[in-house]
Amino acid sequence: MNTLMKMAVDFYLIDVVIGLLGLFAVALTFERVKALYFEYSMDSDAFMAKIMKWVEEDKIEEAITYCAANEKKPLAAVVKRVLERADRDDSAIDQSLDIAASEVAPKLTKGLSYLSMVSNVVTLVGLFGTVVGLIMSFKAVSFADPSQKQSLLADGISLAMNATAAGLLVAIPVMVVYSFLHAKQGRLFNEIDQHSNKLIEGLRSRDFNHFGKAYPTPIGIDKSPKAKAQNIKTV
Repeated sequence: MNTLMKMAVDFYLIDVVIGLLGLFAVALTFERVKALYFEYSMDSDAFMAKIMKWVEEDKIEEAITYCAANEKKPLAAVVKRVLERADRDDSAIDQSLDIAASEVAPKLTKGLSYLSMVSNVVTLVGLFGTVVGLIMSFKAVSFADPSQKQSLLADGISLAMNATAAGLLVAIPVMVVYSFLHAKQGRLFNEIDQHSNKLIEGLRSRDFNHFGKAYPTPIGIDKSPKAKAQNIKTV
């Protein structure tokens, strides 16, 4: 244990670990910002307005083609999968929505949990560095010359506090970034859920036609004006 702590101090292992985790968090942040704010984000209201217009006009093929042109967007991918089952029954449409949602979910959640992990781990690594620094400093003081004790104690405490500061310097920004990215991810999920349900409702309602009359004309009875005139003469 003493050897491990001495190596951590002599070779700056605590600082190296915190630095590597910080670089990993920066790379992951850039990748998630690019994906969630640029690659996967879209004007969902304008997109769904066009789709719903085509659905009302029963132009399903045009709607599918438009979705295929934007298939990298999770919302467009889900809508395309639902429209491809528009001619099926309700259970098939609902099943297509579940399958599409399960396919796009990993793209939206990919790697985001690692940011939370980095924030927690660097805090603990910094705390570990603080404890190691204090232990090493107190051991050095116990065997040092009285004239050097104050200097050694100050150096040890400085080393311990630097480890804590380095850990917090990485953990705080990472947690803030994670909160923004998690909120954006939630908004994308909400858009998919809201618009896909509206689409399914629109697909179901387009096949529902009200009766023109409460009692339709029986088969074989002629309701033309000429027939009505003949009936009046007969009476």
